[in-house]
Parts: sequence; structure tokens; C-alpha cells
Amino acid sequence: METLADRIKRVLRDQVSIVPYDPSWPRMFAEERNHLLGCLPVEMIGRIEHFGSTAIPGLAAKPIVDMLVEVRSLEETKSRIVPVLEAQGYDYFWRPTHGDDDPPFYAWFIKRDSAGVRTHHIHMVEKAFEQWERLLFRDYLIEHPGVAKEYEALKLRLARDYPNDRVAYTDGKTDYVVLITQVAKECYRRK
Repeated sequence: METLADRIKRVLRDQVSIVPYDPSWPRMFAEERNHLLGCLPVEMIGRIEHFGSTAIPGLAAKPIVDMLVEVRSLEETKSRIVPVLEAQGYDYFWRPTHGDDDPPFYAWFIKRDSAGVRTHHIHMVEKAFEQWERLLFRDYLIEHPGVAKEYEALKLRLARDYPNDRVAYTDGKTDYVVLITQVAKECYRRK
């Protein structure tokens, strides 16, 4: 049986690949949303949102659909949702929001296709989690194509510099994402 350490090593080895925008990404989100609503306890699920680069029309991205799923209880998620998705082949991690071991934690799933290639990242959080601010980043990039192109250039450079280091790739984007999220908060607060 694969240990947690082995699973983490395997997941971190996956290549970072940025591809041109694929108009099928919104459809892939909708299909997975429907799948989750059909197989999970519906009373535990709130909103389900498409976020990340695949949610921004025209933006090059890793071809992995990011989904943010509101759950009523993360503790209940461990006992009622994790077994369902793991039985369907999803990788599951109890993941810290910040750093290596800093709470709050959330449920994170990786869905793969029949060839073992990642297709979806599913982030399950409760209603008050800060991950919902990622929707501000998404919406701001949709409304500001120039900023989206800056972000795309950063991602392409990082993918070139760190093709097999997902942690370095993600860390390299963090300051930009934090900055633009703060700009988005200010922008939407004024509206």
C-alpha cells in the first residue's frame, strides 16, 4: 500500500505544463460539478465554483480544472465524502492552507483520466475559508485582460524554469496572486 509520503512524492513529480486556452475547460468543469452533485451527499454541498487559470477565457494554463467546493463540515467530509471519491480513484490529501503544516486544513482531491493525467483539482472548504477570495482574482483577471496576460507570462516563465518542481512553480506565483487579489478586493469594494 502506498504511504502518504510516497503519494506526496508521486504528486509533486508531475510535470508543470502550460498549454493554450482550451474552450472545453468550462464544459469539463460543468461535467465534474454534475458528477459531484450526483455522487456526494447533497446536504453537505454548497456552491461549486470554477476558479484558477482554466476559468479565465483565453488564458494559457496547466490543463487542470480547479474547482472550489463549499462543504458544510470538513470533519464530516473526511467520513462521508473522502471514501466516496477515493473509491472512484481520486487522490485525497488533508492539506494546509498555508505553509507545510499550518492550519486551517482543507480537503484536496486530484482527479485523473484513464492515462493517469491530472484533469481536475477539487478544493473542499467551509463557507468562511479565505480560499473564496480566489474568485476575486479570477473575476479581476477576466475583467482586466492586460493583467491576465502579465500573469500568463509569469506562469510560462515559471513553467520553463521549474518544469518538474510544482512547489517552486506555485511559490513563484504567490506574490503576484496576493498582490492582484488585494487590488481586486479594493476594486470590488468600491463598486
